Amino acid sequence: MTLIKNSVQDSRKSKLVDINADFVIAGGGMAGTCSAITAARQGLKVVLVQDRPVLGGNASSEVRLWILGASSHMGNNNRWAREGGVIDEILIENLYRNKEGNPLILDTILLEKVTNEPNITLLLNTAVYELHKKDERNIDYLKAFCSQNATEYQLNAPLFCDASGDGIVGFLSGAAFRMGAESKHEFGELLAGEESSHDLLGHSLYFYSKRVDQPVKYVPPAFALKDIKKIPKYKILNQNDHGCRLWWIEYGGRKDTVYDTEDIKWELWRVVYGVWDYIKNSGNFEDADNLTLEWVGTISGKRESRRFEGLYMLKQQDIVEQKEFQDAVAFGGWALDLHPADGVYSSLPSCIQWHSKGAYQIPYRCYVSKDIDNLFFAGRIISATHVAFASTRVMATNAHGGQAVGMAAVLCCRHSLKPKQILENNLIGCLQESLNEIGQSVPGIPFNKKNDLSNSAVITTSSTLTINQIPFDGEWMPLNESSGQLLPFQKNKDHQFTVLVKADAKTILTTELRVSSKKANYTPDVILEKIELTIEPGEQYLTINFQKTVPDNQYGFLVFLKNTSLFLKCSAHRYTGITSVFNGKNKAVSNEGIQLPPQAIGIETFEFWCPRRRPDGQNIAMKIKPAIEPYNPANLTNGFTRPYLGTNAWAADLADNHPELILEWKEKKQVQTITLFFDTDYDHPLESSLWGHKEDVIPFCVREYKILDDNDKVIYQTNNNHQTINKIVLDHAVTTSRIKIQCGHPAENIPAALFEVIIE
Repeated sequence: MTLIKNSVQDSRKSKLVDINADFVIAGGGMAGTCSAITAARQGLKVVLVQDRPVLGGNASSEVRLWILGASSHMGNNNRWAREGGVIDEILIENLYRNKEGNPLILDTILLEKVTNEPNITLLLNTAVYELHKKDERNIDYLKAFCSQNATEYQLNAPLFCDASGDGIVGFLSGAAFRMGAESKHEFGELLAGEESSHDLLGHSLYFYSKRVDQPVKYVPPAFALKDIKKIPKYKILNQNDHGCRLWWIEYGGRKDTVYDTEDIKWELWRVVYGVWDYIKNSGNFEDADNLTLEWVGTISGKRESRRFEGLYMLKQQDIVEQKEFQDAVAFGGWALDLHPADGVYSSLPSCIQWHSKGAYQIPYRCYVSKDIDNLFFAGRIISATHVAFASTRVMATNAHGGQAVGMAAVLCCRHSLKPKQILENNLIGCLQESLNEIGQSVPGIPFNKKNDLSNSAVITTSSTLTINQIPFDGEWMPLNESSGQLLPFQKNKDHQFTVLVKADAKTILTTELRVSSKKANYTPDVILEKIELTIEPGEQYLTINFQKTVPDNQYGFLVFLKNTSLFLKCSAHRYTGITSVFNGKNKAVSNEGIQLPPQAIGIETFEFWCPRRRPDGQNIAMKIKPAIEPYNPANLTNGFTRPYLGTNAWAADLADNHPELILEWKEKKQVQTITLFFDTDYDHPLESSLWGHKEDVIPFCVREYKILDDNDKVIYQTNNNHQTINKIVLDHAVTTSRIKIQCGHPAENIPAALFEVIIE
């Protein structure tokens, strides 16, 4: 190697790398990552700039918060509401490789997903610090600096997305933003205060502990909090909680959460090391001697800072009333989750979560700057009030919106448009169609891909499952809480139900037929009919005949009210789009079985009816006469790729040992791409870290299948599928008059099921 010698100079400049792209994204959290992958897969040249050494933001190993969204720990009434598309692909892959919830493994999955895309230039450890504009309303380029390679980058593109959390691009561009809480008078939000304020949600910083074979002493640093009683909730501390289960260790809501971030971190370090000192050295914990501090975060997880003004600002009423938007491109479902500004030092509850009766739509306009013509927003900085932000801020919701932005950037580049011109040129339908194809699944918006050969095919199947019985082969379930079976009903169709009960003593069983007042919801707030039946001691079959019927094609609830003298027989069989639900409690999301808000805050009263996590939550065994027929093969082309009003799936009969479906045309077709949408149980929230899961593959998912042409030649097969969407791009187009798909049942008690087929 040649020695490099430089003489003294007055000044030097950093190495400069000039990069031209179609789309530049600042911020590599879940929103920016999913946006980049979405755009790159459609052919855009993308630069993803991340100021940290890994991707994922608050989900990364640097912060270690689990990814959640509308499914909300399975603690709300948003059935089958996990976000689809790239974020689903990531979470399903994380489950497969990392069901234990190790955040370091999630780091590698995110890095792999991004680096596998040849159209993405990833710049880690690189911070945007300067912005240049072409004119008042358009960004020309960004400048960023990487601290690790001492390199400066100039990033040129026609389109930009700010997914940076604090909104560095929006801020430098001059786009309007807000920090703090609006008054209730500005948007009519009854949860807001009488006056506007600077109150914000604060930061959190987590620690991990572990148990070792010998006692470990702990000497706290001098800066650790000395008086644990300064934390009003110190009595709820225990030696077993760690990681983001300690989300309530929060601070900074009264500070500037951009410019005071380092001060906030230091205060959280004081608290965390003081908490650990208390656990180890106070003598109030019996089994703490062999605990050691394994990890403490070095950057805090930030909840709130700037929120930018878009073409529309989402508000409380939009969420609670589930307002429908013509330009809906994403959805949310996390509670309106507000925290006291004093955080860990507050004597108030650490959070107040108010849920809506179902998932809500988020319009495209929330992601488009009203001031800068070539700027999108994604992540927690999108256009929402402080109250609405309390729901939209969570990571799976952010990622879902990021996907919408990525696909919108694709349309903009294809048609030489600015973001708001998608609205002006009536391309929202095209955007929604493109998003549906990758699994976005915005409630109420089906898709009908015009060049999909499935639409013109005659579809036949070797069998179709009907539900005349949910077999009586499961456990006895004590009726210690009100329980129900959620079933897809046809309009005004009368059914007779026979269940098996066991009574400790003579008693009364109260059963109800319920539906949701909004037919697309899963909140059973309408009781169609109630029946009380006398039960003798011992086991007995019980037949239930309701006089009322479900008024539309929608889900209904066969409810059994709590009775501690009774047991219901359950089933080991599980089916796509059918689940049991329980009127229990889930304190992790402020679910006490019923939501009872104070008057005049704009929140509704209703009961929670939620599934239990597998292996619990078996279906209630029953005979159904006449049979429910929810799995018509026509569902395969109805445009819905998850349960919504019905199962929207085809499922084979379990007695069919070789299930297959055939799509046939009168003349030969050129087939290049086949896309299959499988069931990975959108009810399962798939928390990415710490929580841990029993399964590495969702049990409803078809693992093995073959695709054959009209000569029964296998053109594709796999024996180890675990993903929701399988897009098979053949090496060469196949000329055929028939496509046959042969599926294996995932298990002996779970039928093969498929939501949608696209053939191009």
